[in-house]
Amino acid sequence: MTETLRRGRASLAFGFLVQGVTFALLVTRIPALQDRYGISDGLLPLFLAAVPVLAGIGSVCTERLVRRVPPSRVLRWSQPVVLLALLGAGAGDALWEIAMALGVFGLAVGALDASMNMLGVSLQRAYGRSIMLGFHAAYSLGGIAGASLAWAGAHWDLSLLVSYLPVVVVLLPAALVGSRWYVDSDDTGAGEWASPKLTSPELTSPELTSPELTSRDPGDPGRAPASVGFKALLPLCLVMTFAYIGDSTVSNWSAKYLQDVLGSSEELSTVPYNVYMVMNLLGRTVGDLGVRRFGAVAVVRCGAVLAAAGFGVVTMAPGAWVGILGFTLLGIGLCVIVPQTFAAAGKLFPGASDVAVARLNVFNYVGFLIGSPLVGALGEVWNYRGAMVVPLVLVLMTLRYARSFAPDPDRYGDGHERPRTTDVGRGSNGL
Repeated sequence: MTETLRRGRASLAFGFLVQGVTFALLVTRIPALQDRYGISDGLLPLFLAAVPVLAGIGSVCTERLVRRVPPSRVLRWSQPVVLLALLGAGAGDALWEIAMALGVFGLAVGALDASMNMLGVSLQRAYGRSIMLGFHAAYSLGGIAGASLAWAGAHWDLSLLVSYLPVVVVLLPAALVGSRWYVDSDDTGAGEWASPKLTSPELTSPELTSPELTSRDPGDPGRAPASVGFKALLPLCLVMTFAYIGDSTVSNWSAKYLQDVLGSSEELSTVPYNVYMVMNLLGRTVGDLGVRRFGAVAVVRCGAVLAAAGFGVVTMAPGAWVGILGFTLLGIGLCVIVPQTFAAAGKLFPGASDVAVARLNVFNYVGFLIGSPLVGALGEVWNYRGAMVVPLVLVLMTLRYARSFAPDPDRYGDGHERPRTTDVGRGSNGL
């Protein structure tokens, strides 16, 4: 691989890390945000639902936007907006201020998630082997850092503004500097633009001009982008929805569940998300090796079973520490599903991966939209233990669609295929 690809991979991983920090700082301080703005338990699910709705709109807009501008540019400018929206959430006092901050956060995070995963899928195609889990491992590392900072803020009783401001001051300029090395592909889903990074003399080697990075229809490079059939994408959309129902349950309700149901302190209530992200990090760090060795189907099936077991432990937990054990299992299980779903979409539609990723990313927010209000509503009218059974059942349904992750020979071609890989379409079973 050229040095340019390596720099692009590292800079994108840093972008994932920044997003992990930002999101964790928001979701782990939901009880503090609720207290600061006087948001009732009945109103809280509406606020939590508004963010994924707006994020879905942002993702749809990004699908259209990348037909004119490269995904790297969308990512470069959406990430600072997300950071500033986080700061706004911690700085206000009135209900309209938190509503505006979360609205901006939602729209920007939709564009950010879509463009970030577009770049990840195209880089994996260029490498010819599984690297997508590594990007999401960086996100998990950021989540650990963000949750740890949130714990420190709760421990020392710091205001939200004091907790958020130093993070934004450090990460915003760092993200802008790192964005200089993003590498775009001239994907047919993006259509007519050509990134300067791919037209500079440095990037005219066969490695960067091959079909693996420039994914136009091989029959006619000048033709319109390949279409993305919804029927073919639907199984992956369902898996994405189920996974994010589970993930949103952890991110939005783990702190409240531990505090209100299992009787923990506010300080201890920040731990489940942190532990969840630690397990995400560990699972995703080794996950690419697992995919190369055993294949995506086996890895996704194993993850679904472990995640369901985690929800089972959370549901029956007699106390806070057993509940934390359940969230630990959840982290190990859920961590592999989402990255592999994005990767599978890229393999399914190699000539229009940007479009496929943007559309699939919408179901990320469908999962949040369904999961967060559903668990909250069931918790209010019934109890939160019973509410945890719903994501348990849905995550198990992933097993039905696991074959959608099976490699399809010749999706990527031979250009950069490393020997004995299983995740990008060559079908052998070794490292």
